[in-house]
Amino acid sequence: MARFVWYLTKRILSYIVMIFVATSLTFFLASAFMSPRSNYEQRTPRPPQDSIEQSLYKANLNDKTPVIERYQKWLVGVVTHFDWGMAPDGSSINTQMSSKFLASVQLLTLATILSIFIGVGLGVYTAQRQYQWQDRFFSGVASLFMVIPTVVLAILIVFAAIEINALTGSRIFYVTGLSSGNFPTFFEWLLDFLQHIFLPTPVLTIVSSVGYHLTQRTYLLDEMHADYVRTARAKGLTRKQAIRRHALRASLIPTAVNVAFSIAGIFTGAVMTEKIFAIHGLGEYFINCINNNNIHGAVAVAAFSAACTLVGALLADLFAAALDPRIKMS
Repeated sequence: MARFVWYLTKRILSYIVMIFVATSLTFFLASAFMSPRSNYEQRTPRPPQDSIEQSLYKANLNDKTPVIERYQKWLVGVVTHFDWGMAPDGSSINTQMSSKFLASVQLLTLATILSIFIGVGLGVYTAQRQYQWQDRFFSGVASLFMVIPTVVLAILIVFAAIEINALTGSRIFYVTGLSSGNFPTFFEWLLDFLQHIFLPTPVLTIVSSVGYHLTQRTYLLDEMHADYVRTARAKGLTRKQAIRRHALRASLIPTAVNVAFSIAGIFTGAVMTEKIFAIHGLGEYFINCINNNNIHGAVAVAAFSAACTLVGALLADLFAAALDPRIKMS
C-alpha cells in the first residue's frame, strides 16, 4: 500500500509540473499572437486612448506592460485565489468557464460513457467473429460513419427532427440548447434535459464509438493470434476461454490509453456539435477566445485540457496495472 501511495504521489507531482509548464507556455504564446488592444481600437466610436490603456491595465492585458510582469500577476492570482484573470471586456474568466464547463459536462458525459461501452463492446464482438457476416456488417457501418463528417451527421439529424416536428404539428424533438428554462422539481428538469440531449448524444456517441470499435477490434485480433493464446488453447482452454482470460485483458490496455488521452479532445473538440445544437460549451468557448483575443480564457481552457489529459493518463496507468500483473507500481 505504501508503494502504491508513493507511486501515486510521484505521478501527481510530475503531472502538476507538466501542467504548469504547458500552461505557462500557452500564456506566453497567446500573449505573443493575440492583441486585446485591437478589441478596443476597432470599436466605433473609438474610445479615448486613456480609457483603452486603463481597461487593458485593469484586465492585466496591456501589451505595454512587460509580458513577464503580466505573467507573474496572473500566476499569483491563479495560485493564491484560483483566479484565472479577466477577459478583454472586463468579465471574469472563472464565471465564463464555470457555465461553459457545466454545459460541456451535461452534453458529453452520457455520450462519452455510451461511446466507450458501445465501441469497445462492438470491437470485442466483431473480433471474435472475424470475417463472419456480423463482423463485415458492423465494420462496414463503422467505416461508413468514419468518412461522414460530424457536421453532416448532425445536420441530417436536426433536419429529420425538424421535419418530424412539422409533420406531427408538435414539438417532439428539441434541437437547440440544454434547457427550456427553470423547473420547480428535479424530475421535471431531468425530463426536459433528456429531451434536449436526445439528438446531440447520438451524434457524439457514433463519432467516438466508431474509433473505439475499430481500434479495439484490431488490438484483440492481434492478441488472439499471439503465442501465449495458442499455448493456452493447447493446455485445454476453449477459444472463448482463452480470449476472455488472456487476449481480452491484454487488448484492453492500449484501448484504455486511447480513451484516456481522448478525454481532453472530447471536451474541447465538440465545437461543430455545440454550434449546430446551440450549446455553449468549452469547445465553442475556446474558439471564441481565439477570435476575440481572450488570452486568459484560452489559457484557462488549455490548462483544463492538460489536466484532463494527465488525469486520463493516470487512470490509464492504474487500469493497465490492474489488467497486467507484470506492471509494477513503484
